[in-house]
Amino acid sequence: MPTWIRKSFVVIFTILTFGLVTPPQIIIAEEKSNESTKTDHYEETTHFENESIDPYIHDDSVTSSSFLEYATLQAEQQSVMKFGPVIEETIGDEFRTVILPKIEEVIFTLSTRLEAEQLQNLVISKRPTGGMSEKIFHIYDGQQGHDLIRFHVRRDHPPLEGYYFDFHYHTFEDSFQTHHELGKIYWDKNTPPNWHS
Repeated sequence: MPTWIRKSFVVIFTILTFGLVTPPQIIIAEEKSNESTKTDHYEETTHFENESIDPYIHDDSVTSSSFLEYATLQAEQQSVMKFGPVIEETIGDEFRTVILPKIEEVIFTLSTRLEAEQLQNLVISKRPTGGMSEKIFHIYDGQQGHDLIRFHVRRDHPPLEGYYFDFHYHTFEDSFQTHHELGKIYWDKNTPPNWHS
């Protein structure tokens, strides 16, 4: 059913019942499934099996190595976007040699634990957050809408030591509670600019 018709039914139903009754699931089910591909307010996502966006997948069979190649490329691109030109110029090389291989290792571990069918449903979030927030990118199940891994970076400022960028990740296995360290990169004694600057 076209989206505009579904939305019209929901609005009409809500008006007729004064919002006291939830619209039938048949009307809103498809709308929820479309929304479930966007977790944590992601404005834009790329589905892994979309060949027009992903030049590394040339058929419907996704392997852990092809996913790893794709995800590593996305990890680097999302990180550079997160850093912005000022931070990228200062820590970019160290990030690629120290942190990126560890991200690749975590993604590899994830990809070997999943079946090919599950790999085809994985989505990598786009648009890392700016300002002071931590999100670089998340990998989640595009059908279920559940995050599997969240890759973040935060600023640490130990007393009298200057600023560090603390790269870490969280997993669904412990409800994203534990910080799994990837490494730290020293910035300077001066306060770093906001992300995307």
